[in-house]
Amino acid sequence: MSEKPVAEMSFEVAMAELETVVSKLESSQVTLDDSIKLYERGAELKKHCEEKLKTAEEKVAQITLSPDGKPQNLKPVEG
Repeated sequence: MSEKPVAEMSFEVAMAELETVVSKLESSQVTLDDSIKLYERGAELKKHCEEKLKTAEEKVAQITLSPDGKPQNLKPVEG
């Protein structure tokens, strides 16, 4: 599991780590204390992924098509 702060992770990295957390929790091979830590990390990762998805959905929703079928209202993606 990464020690990188969740807020600094890309969606893909956070999702991969969330999958690892879920696998470890499902395996029942971790102590109760470790399970709690994993659950907390997983909750943080889930929230981060949901926020990233919401932001992406909002950007997509702003894109409309002109009468000739070309995208309009495009804005540069901010880091």
